[in-house]
Amino acid sequence: MIEPFRSDFNARFTQAKYAELLQRLNERTQTQVDFRVAETPCFFAPELMERMAHAGVELTSQLLGNVHYMRDSAATVPAAYRVPNEDAHPHFMAVDFGLVRDEYGQLQPKLVEMQAFPSLFGYQAELSRAYIEVYGLDRDLRYFLGGLDETGYWSLLREVIVGRHDPQNVVLAEIAPETQKTLPDFRVHEQRLGIKTVDVSKLIKQGKKLFYCDESAGQLVPIHRIYNRVIVDELERKGIVLPFDYRDELEVEWAGHPNWYFRVSKFSLPHLDHPTVPPAIFLDDWYAGVGRDRLPEDRSEWVFKPLYSFAGKGIQFAPTDADLAAVPPAERHHYLLQQRMRFEPVIQTPEGPTQAEVRILYVWPEGKSMVPMMSLVRMGRGLMMGVDHNRDRTWVGSSAGLVL
Repeated sequence: MIEPFRSDFNARFTQAKYAELLQRLNERTQTQVDFRVAETPCFFAPELMERMAHAGVELTSQLLGNVHYMRDSAATVPAAYRVPNEDAHPHFMAVDFGLVRDEYGQLQPKLVEMQAFPSLFGYQAELSRAYIEVYGLDRDLRYFLGGLDETGYWSLLREVIVGRHDPQNVVLAEIAPETQKTLPDFRVHEQRLGIKTVDVSKLIKQGKKLFYCDESAGQLVPIHRIYNRVIVDELERKGIVLPFDYRDELEVEWAGHPNWYFRVSKFSLPHLDHPTVPPAIFLDDWYAGVGRDRLPEDRSEWVFKPLYSFAGKGIQFAPTDADLAAVPPAERHHYLLQQRMRFEPVIQTPEGPTQAEVRILYVWPEGKSMVPMMSLVRMGRGLMMGVDHNRDRTWVGSSAGLVL
């Protein structure tokens, strides 16, 4: 990673500055950040970051330009959650890369997964800025991508999330948002865009219209656009009954049409052909003998994943025959076998070398091109990179990518 930034940061780090960082994040998000924040940002060479940002655009274009994929992915949307009036492309993309060493010793990005769903656009901007301010880092370090500055970043997000509507008629919809670990992100969106965060289960349907209750004004407010943060897996798992049906012809726009959550997901991996993509096959194809030669013979080099899960739930390393057989035949197309990537621990910390998984966040405005906005980094030293899997360690967790 970029020197001398890395070694200089480690030498000047203090626990007092880290405590100040956490306090500033809580103040700016007007809540308590409950997931683990890494002590350090990550300093990346700009060409590496640009390569990942460009790869995410290429991968998305490859999928949407594939007629067979578009046909097959349409069938992945569960009938009960198939929302009418799907947009021609997703409004948001999150593409995750791990870093490996090639045979020449060079760092190369490898795709972990991609999801057509919004990520922490609000929180991540505040975290990146706070690292630079609290630790007194070089003000020339950048965290926005695509040639954006802070003004351009929020202008583009406003265009995609709020659109042409009055912000009071735009809501961020989530399941019990006050209980979500992503609440700090919601608060930043509220501050920056003037939109409301609402519990999707408390919306009110009248005819083809949806409303939310503005308790401060004691009135119902019509909803013209929904910034969708609802994970269907959680709806199902918690048995939540909504006041509307996803299949309804509602008079509402979606910022992040719900169908795209299913259409671009882990389901995409076997359909991709790109230098950044490790081999992957569906479990039902594996049982049918299709594509088996794409995977290594050594089972320790396999990862077994459900297609639709959140925060790494259900992922198994080195699956056994019993693990695979436990999936009913009718469900096998909803599981994936993938070659495991050995991520390089490239971040030198006082606790030793640490791995970094880099998520590139994109928006795709109507009538324009897909734009890389920012990176989100998760640091970890275990098998799993998510912050939940590294909560009892130090110099791991939620971090930011800075480039010069």
